[in-house]
Amino acid sequence: MLEETGLVLGVRHSAGGRRWVWRDPRLAEADNRLALGLAQRAGIPELLARILAARGIEAAEASSFLDPRLRDAMPDPSCLTDMDRAATRLATAIRNSEHVGLFGDYDVDGACGTALVCDTLREMGCAVSTHIPDRITEGYGPNTTALENLISQGATLLVCIDCGTAAIDVLDGFEERVDRIVLDHHKPDGSILPKGIIVNPNRLDCTSGLGNICATAVAFLTMVATSRELRRTGWFEGHPAPDLMKRLDLAALATICDVMPLVGLNRALVMQGLRVMARGERLGLATLSSVAGVREEASAMACGFALGPRINAGGRIAQSNLGLKLLLSEDVVEARALAEQLDGVNRQRQSVEASILEAAMEQAAEQIAAKNAVIFLHGDTWHPGVVGIVAGRIKERFNRPALVGALNEGIIKGSARSVPGLDLGAAIIAARQAGILQTGGGHAMAAGFSLFESDAPALHKRLNELLADAHTLPAQEDLKLDGAITLRGASLEMAAQLARLAPFGPGNEEPLLAISNVRCVKSDRIGRDGNTLRVLLQGEDGGTRLKALVFRAADKPFAELLEDPSMPLLHIAGHLRTETWQERQNLTFFISDASGA
Repeated sequence: MLEETGLVLGVRHSAGGRRWVWRDPRLAEADNRLALGLAQRAGIPELLARILAARGIEAAEASSFLDPRLRDAMPDPSCLTDMDRAATRLATAIRNSEHVGLFGDYDVDGACGTALVCDTLREMGCAVSTHIPDRITEGYGPNTTALENLISQGATLLVCIDCGTAAIDVLDGFEERVDRIVLDHHKPDGSILPKGIIVNPNRLDCTSGLGNICATAVAFLTMVATSRELRRTGWFEGHPAPDLMKRLDLAALATICDVMPLVGLNRALVMQGLRVMARGERLGLATLSSVAGVREEASAMACGFALGPRINAGGRIAQSNLGLKLLLSEDVVEARALAEQLDGVNRQRQSVEASILEAAMEQAAEQIAAKNAVIFLHGDTWHPGVVGIVAGRIKERFNRPALVGALNEGIIKGSARSVPGLDLGAAIIAARQAGILQTGGGHAMAAGFSLFESDAPALHKRLNELLADAHTLPAQEDLKLDGAITLRGASLEMAAQLARLAPFGPGNEEPLLAISNVRCVKSDRIGRDGNTLRVLLQGEDGGTRLKALVFRAADKPFAELLEDPSMPLLHIAGHLRTETWQERQNLTFFISDASGA
């Protein structure tokens, strides 16, 4: 229902402190002829049609959206500036069986992109050496010592993956000695790039329109272009062609974990990549899924909340190359050992994060009270490997761009996270160009930076100016809903239909539904740390019941309302999903917010 105020179920201020609004005003239209027509022509339920229509999907596009095919979304790799040069140089390396040195970033995107290129080049006869830098001792991006080491191992071609666009001085220092290729997606600092071959959809002279893909996707397109070049010159008449499709699991994992918008090419890459992942052919990922206790088939949620954090954990607080080694492993014993090591490191990471988070939240609240548009925190006891996660948590809690850094010997190094509509990467680059930052770069939603402690006030002041629009944001982001139903209307069939919209992520959020007029007739805390709240919802009719869950309940201010023993009548909002347990499908509602009815 739609109240006169335009709110969903009239919720102006929920127990979680949020307004409930429609994701798109067209969802509120009782007589939405566009949606009704779409439902009839596509043969889908009206609710699903309303959601598609609100996302701008027309009847002619519904089939390709619900079942995207990579062949339809795949661009000509040559649309990327410098791609043909990169493909020609890599094809030469393959024909000559050259030794290639790969330098990848220490996050999931860097590990996946490096694994994809490494796998492909080795399959085609190249010797390959890899290096993932240590976050603490080497920092972000290529460094002279590491590149020298790759050359000493025999590399005649260096390829930087998910980094290198800003490493002008380092890479140009090797101009007379070795060829260099950069496969990246981070925004450059102006129009000046390193000498060599730079494939980056975000370079200022690239007109590909692919600025929203991750570095692993750039690497995949590069391998496609390289294979095409080899095929054009007859190489595959006497040599087997690589199976690039089986490496789409890496593109899917990286796209999800780098929080790329799941539309267009990204949606097709992820959809196909998850199908590849579900086959379990990559030993490292299959083993990590087992160790992490992932029960469902390959999904965006499993990638984002189980696999990605564990692969990232090595680069955050342990050995930076653990994730890459796992992705490349072909030995059962080694893969199991690496997966268990990463699982343990991830638990350690969670402990380190928790030790910082409470103090960071208190400081963030003080900065919000002081009317700052941007939150900027740093501490001399904070671990640099988890500051990005803490920044993300603070951004979620206060709905403001957040920067969190670790101070060591007068230098603050950190990570930043933004909210939709505010380009944090551009602001960080502007601060660097102004001489406030020593290093800095990234994309709209995430960035990295370093600066002298003495320049911290100047940075905060400058970012408050550049991102002043954050002042107009509510204290809590509006909860954007896709539909309102009754408890009786929730069904396995409805959940299965909604799942057809997957994979979910930025640009294609999982449908958020409000269920009206329910009571929590039972609640208990479950899980290893007791931080998951399980409740039983009951409708006004007293008969219809539905299981519901709240993750990280200690952080959710609405959890207290759900545990109220007086069982008040409530409206709840969340995601309706099916779960398979012991070969049985069960219906569960994952609660995002609650409000008194």
